[in-house]
Amino acid sequence: MDVLKTNEIAHALYRAHGSKAELEAAQRERACKDAGNGAEAANWRAIRESIRQVRGANQG
Repeated sequence: MDVLKTNEIAHALYRAHGSKAELEAAQRERACKDAGNGAEAANWRAIRESIRQVRGANQG
């Protein structure tokens, strides 16, 4: 997944879930990992990191 798409999903999750967006992404990452889908899990890990950056920017 490209960086632009990752950021779009991260922002959408943050708008929808607020401070729980990172948890939502982590749960999806775990579900993908448990299902044996490493590539999709990596996408969710990147989304989770992007959410962390969005949260940091909004805390200042």
